[in-house]
Amino acid sequence: MRIVLVGPPGAGKGTQAALLAEQLGVPHISTGNLFRANISEGTELGRQVESIMREGGLVPDEITVAMAADRMAQPDAADGFLLDGFPRNIGQAKSLDASLAEAGLRLDAVLDLEVPEDEVVKRIAGRRMCRKDSAHVFHVVNNPPRQEGVCDVCGGELYQRDDDQADTVRKRLGLYHEETEPIIDYYREQGLVSTISALAPVPEVTRRALEALPTGG
Repeated sequence: MRIVLVGPPGAGKGTQAALLAEQLGVPHISTGNLFRANISEGTELGRQVESIMREGGLVPDEITVAMAADRMAQPDAADGFLLDGFPRNIGQAKSLDASLAEAGLRLDAVLDLEVPEDEVVKRIAGRRMCRKDSAHVFHVVNNPPRQEGVCDVCGGELYQRDDDQADTVRKRLGLYHEETEPIIDYYREQGLVSTISALAPVPEVTRRALEALPTGG
């Protein structure tokens, strides 16, 4: 099963991608993780990405596509994969289609996680991170700490990341609408898209996603 997962920031793509990949027995391929892995391993592509990111630039499509293609060619992805964060635009989507076609393959499904814009802003702007351990994440409404501003786990200070502030979130949403959202129509023309409401508890969204797949999950 070869799947692309799309949706706006705050839709829960990372959470759902990990759960779905585990249930389907395919690797979860995240471009963010690919960038970090290539940088830490010191690959040629990783060195290019590190240099670009250090200067505050955007990673060119050709580098992103090359990293993704290399990862999809690994043995554990032979029977399928779940792509999270790739493709991000029409150009990357066409490159992905061409790369798969060369191998005699095609995508099986595109899962579009749908969340209203106001809900996205509430989800992200309410998030608070622990300065001692970024794995400790709270939310002022959905998962508040026992003591305001203090991590329940380690006692570290909780703070709001700059890119989680409401104005920044709306800018990120604007970029998503402009660059990434068009791929949904691109894939819809191929009959691949299933739109799933992500306004539900995590297990329910996972169930909806599995039921939307061609095999029913």
